[in-house]
Amino acid sequence: MSDTSVIAGPASSELAEKIAKRLGVQLVATDLRIFSDGESKIRMIRAGKNCVIVQSTHPPTDTHIMQALMMARKCAEDGAHDICVVIPYLAYARQDRPFLDGEVVSIALVAKLLEAAGVRHVVTVDIHSQLAMSHFASIQNVSSIPLLADYASRMKLQRPVAVSPDSGGADRANEFAKRLKADAVALRKSRDKTTGEVAVDEKLDINVSGRDVILIDDIISSGGSIIKAAELLRKKGASKVYAMCAHALLIGDAAQRVMAAGVQDIISTNSIPGDHARVDLSPVIAEALESRHSSA
Repeated sequence: MSDTSVIAGPASSELAEKIAKRLGVQLVATDLRIFSDGESKIRMIRAGKNCVIVQSTHPPTDTHIMQALMMARKCAEDGAHDICVVIPYLAYARQDRPFLDGEVVSIALVAKLLEAAGVRHVVTVDIHSQLAMSHFASIQNVSSIPLLADYASRMKLQRPVAVSPDSGGADRANEFAKRLKADAVALRKSRDKTTGEVAVDEKLDINVSGRDVILIDDIISSGGSIIKAAELLRKKGASKVYAMCAHALLIGDAAQRVMAAGVQDIISTNSIPGDHARVDLSPVIAEALESRHSSA
């Protein structure tokens, strides 16, 4: 990968540095200026023939997407042969179809914009929707579960149970539990179509009394699902409750409210920088990039 450069996007500079170090390639820094009206201006030196841009798209979401497009376009203008964008947290993946008449399929637009800017391949982590991937010409979804499970294995948990806050995450919880050699269960959640209120079925398929529980999810945003689940698990006698996820958006005071619900700690990957980003994604991302390079 001697002709490859890793470009540190403003949203993911530390992760980009770790990836470049693992690959043993040049790290290209970016000089960012934000104007008073919110516009971004990016300056960067000419990168290699193969450009790997590392830029997560957490809030401010649209700003970070625009910055990714600007960096990709600069690489294309400089004559790059291949442009790959690593987007650990891929925004708009939840908007993968029109749920109501007249809605724009936002992730399809993001895919088209990246392609128009010159991007040939996207690497992401634990994408929220598999359907979202169908809108990209070339995309690879990397799992953080092995890294999260490895971290959990060093936490000295007592008779651990992996719990998904809803049935949609059952496979994730099962995979996590298998690696941890633990039990797994998925809670049953329902939502009132009129009020939007979320309720969790209090009947559990496993006894959690006196056991340490890890709530495992892909994204923690407002924290609503995690809070409901944590309250139920504590009511059922769980000893300690932890929350683990790939992407800790934690909007507003979500972290404080999650902890107030009885969660011992929130642990996430560094897809989004922050106090809870304890698990480094660079090993699996570097492996994905090396695999793509060797098969090209």
